[in-house]
Amino acid sequence: MQNKDVPPHGFLPSFRHFATQAIHEGQEPEQWNSRAVVPPISMSTTFKQGAPAKHSGFEYSRSGNPTRNCLEKAVAALDGAKYSLAFASGLAATMTIAHLLKAGDQIICMDDVYGGTNRYFRQVASELGLKISFVDCSKTKLLEAAITPETKLVWMETPTNPSLKMVDIAACAHTVHKHGDIILVVDNTFMSAYFQRPLALGADICMYSATKYMNGHSDVVMGLVSVNSESLHSRLRFLQNAIGAVPSPFDCYLLNRGLKTLQIRMQRHFENGMAVAQFLESNPLVEKVIYPGLPSYPQHELAKRQCTGCSGMITFYIKGALQHAESFLKNLKLFSLAESLGGYESLAELPAVMTHASVPKSHREALGISDTMIRLSVGLEDKEDLLEDVNQALKAAHHPNAN
Repeated sequence: MQNKDVPPHGFLPSFRHFATQAIHEGQEPEQWNSRAVVPPISMSTTFKQGAPAKHSGFEYSRSGNPTRNCLEKAVAALDGAKYSLAFASGLAATMTIAHLLKAGDQIICMDDVYGGTNRYFRQVASELGLKISFVDCSKTKLLEAAITPETKLVWMETPTNPSLKMVDIAACAHTVHKHGDIILVVDNTFMSAYFQRPLALGADICMYSATKYMNGHSDVVMGLVSVNSESLHSRLRFLQNAIGAVPSPFDCYLLNRGLKTLQIRMQRHFENGMAVAQFLESNPLVEKVIYPGLPSYPQHELAKRQCTGCSGMITFYIKGALQHAESFLKNLKLFSLAESLGGYESLAELPAVMTHASVPKSHREALGISDTMIRLSVGLEDKEDLLEDVNQALKAAHHPNAN
């Protein structure tokens, strides 16, 4: 259920009780003898048993850990899911999901995805006998045409990285599920649980690189997977234990703490992201701005129908050539030139030679990942300082003596 407050910019109302669940779900002090309000960090790798094969819920930390348990319960609540699982990284989660399949099965992957996902499917999963097809799933007719009897999994991001295309999750779920037992996975990294709930729209699996917005402090590498299906949960829990790509208890503690401020962080990311996007769109030194919160965004109506708001992710094309993009990035003072995203600090990068350098050049060109495409992760700094920084860097990049 959602609250009745009027949301900003015409998006869906925010999910009810979100902040309360983030703070309290899975965190009950009564589960600890000490009645600790903050869940303790359980670093033990093993747990004493009362009798052979008679444990009290935990036996070995790879198989289950009290601190990880608290985190997984909280994430499940925020995703509107029955179950959640934590992994050592987003790609560890991706790999574990791929292990649900066998050689000869087909994966249909959104054509525009995180470079690491693209690399894993192209260079690793395909070598293990999985058939990989890259399709623009924002066009459901293309998705429909790509489905074969061998299709067992459809993988999509929305918005995509770095082109910020949106996929109609409900429409894709309808298309996929009418073909039978095909798993629909939505990478929700760019939106976080606060702005989008893929499971409620028909997805079978919602996954994250929790390194980004879900943690929000650029100090944890982790992946998350949420599901409602008991069967899928059992299979993934087995694989989580069998493969062993689990996060440390300390990282689980940090992410659990990060969730407590997810709501207020995402609200500020939206506010700052909108301000920077509007500024860029009005700037004559900018060719094009892609941001789902702008009315000019081609799928703006879908964004308002599917999401409760937008994150701080902006993609734009600077006028000029590679030298102008490089000069802009070099002259930024608050935005750090760095990969990753979703932290409290603002970041900027050049996807063509950084996060998406491993994507084949022909594929990059087809997706519009050019030398002048810049990706911003707008952080939580004061809005006027961010605008001033972007403005001075744009001017410096186009100064006659810039290069």
